[in-house]
Amino acid sequence: MIKDLVKKNRSFRRYYEDFVIERNTLKELVDLARLSASAANRQPLKYILSCEKKKNELIFHTLAWAGYLKDWSGPAEGERPSAYIVMLNDTEITKNYMCDPGIAAQSILLGATEKGLGGCIFASVKREELRSILGIEERYEILYVLAIGKPKEKVVIETVGPDGDIKYWRDNQGVHHVPKRSLEEIIIC
Repeated sequence: MIKDLVKKNRSFRRYYEDFVIERNTLKELVDLARLSASAANRQPLKYILSCEKKKNELIFHTLAWAGYLKDWSGPAEGERPSAYIVMLNDTEITKNYMCDPGIAAQSILLGATEKGLGGCIFASVKREELRSILGIEERYEILYVLAIGKPKEKVVIETVGPDGDIKYWRDNQGVHHVPKRSLEEIIIC
């Protein structure tokens, strides 16, 4: 059922780095994005795939890993993603990509989840540094970086408490807790 897949699709930040993800797997995931809806069917999104250790290392250092975890600067060596997908907008097709990146990212991550993988969408990216190290042409706007790997952590959904705090946190066993508002709270009419 789709609900089970959505519940398993969490933002993972620690992975089995030595788990190999083939380029073909990344292509299969991007194909899900290709087949997804696109505003006015313009299909302006383009992708850079990385599953090589050296390229992954370059991408890793351009990402901000977990804003709410102030005492954690990101996954240690051995816990980093095995792959990345850099999502770009081709401004020669359109400068107004509308909702396409969200739809595409969700399709990719649901596909990853179905394959027993996990991921995390990064919007906090040192874009100019990433552009420079990957040689990305100016016509492409860097939208997101999706980390992909075999999850090494457990992520659980909690109900937002009476204080209304939505910040995710880790317990002393390393379990990542993500508070979610109730269905009753988000439906207003």
